[in-house]
Amino acid sequence: MQEFFKVTPLETVFRYMHRFGVMDAETLPLRQSSGRILAESIIPDSDYPDFNRATMDGYAVKAESTFGASEANPVYLTLTGSIAMGEIPAAAIQPAETMAISTGGMLPEGANGVVMREYATDIDEATIEIVRSIPPWAHTIARGEDLAAGETVLAPGIRLRPQECGTLAALGRYQIEVFEKPRIGIVSTGDEIIPIDQKPKTGKIRDINAYTLAAMVEKSGGIAKAYGIVADDAGELKATCLNALDEVDILMISGGSSVGTRDMTIESITGLPDAEILVHGIPLSPGKPTILARSGDTQVWGLPGQVTSTMIVFDRIVRRFVEHMGGFHVAGAPPDIRVPAVLARNIASTPGRIDYIRTRIIAEDGQYRAEPILGKSGLIHTMIKADGLIEIDMNTEGLEKGTIVNVIRLI
Repeated sequence: MQEFFKVTPLETVFRYMHRFGVMDAETLPLRQSSGRILAESIIPDSDYPDFNRATMDGYAVKAESTFGASEANPVYLTLTGSIAMGEIPAAAIQPAETMAISTGGMLPEGANGVVMREYATDIDEATIEIVRSIPPWAHTIARGEDLAAGETVLAPGIRLRPQECGTLAALGRYQIEVFEKPRIGIVSTGDEIIPIDQKPKTGKIRDINAYTLAAMVEKSGGIAKAYGIVADDAGELKATCLNALDEVDILMISGGSSVGTRDMTIESITGLPDAEILVHGIPLSPGKPTILARSGDTQVWGLPGQVTSTMIVFDRIVRRFVEHMGGFHVAGAPPDIRVPAVLARNIASTPGRIDYIRTRIIAEDGQYRAEPILGKSGLIHTMIKADGLIEIDMNTEGLEKGTIVNVIRLI
């Protein structure tokens, strides 16, 4: 039997993150880059837009020419022409002059505002009546107001959302450098585990963890690869791990991380090339019997066998290592999304560990109510019902009904 593990403080666990490198960059077409992590700084070499343009249909003017205009005291301007979309104005605007312009049109030289059509009336072919004054640069976007040349618009380490992709398109970036996705191997262990397409006999259970972990890996920006089910045999597990190490950046072994006579995970990991156990046990419930090791430069995780424990450990800890390797750490990962809510019942907790309580969020009377979902760590239905987790720190002996808690939204 392995010696009983000693828990490692979480701040120490996260410091190990920086012992592992970041993926290399690759070049992708912009159309394929959504959701990927940017690997380069985006610095425009010209202003965007590179001309002053209208944001309303109306009349391009010198704003000063409209000062004092009202329905009782209108201003009359001379109409000198019109500006079509995509057209360069033929002449400049002088005081007391105007040109008709459409949304997106280029302001003529001398113009610094647009009067909306509803505040202007054609008196004749050459005269426009204005009944509303405007401040300088009203209803316009100035050159470089959106994106300025020479300034860093996007920094490495951010996840590309549709708005970032649109920005890159505006700058003509049809190709972009992003970090490669880390490849993550998943090994399920246990004599009781069977493939999901088989009907369990007494004492057997289907391989849930391989599928929950693969989904969480993909959502965290990694590429999941399953290496099947391995019986409780140290030699077989070691051979499977050796095969996976040639193909992955992170290896996760589900099951076999708790103390027991059939616990083969530690024995198998320590037999890998250039292996080192970094963590064996964390002050987390559920999820205490978690292992972090390395084999050369490859992360090796031993995760609990119980499905809920595995999912919570991945969400709260392993996900950050995956994102770090995928480049997401470079610009600083955003904080967890936390929803303030009123606790619906008392919750007990054990000092000396961080407890994560599965929780449903319910909208009620203009606020949110946090309803704890209690259940053992092997019950996956508790995760189905949960919208998030309540974190109870290691120095707190439970929480009382009515307390305002911040529910951490599950990814």
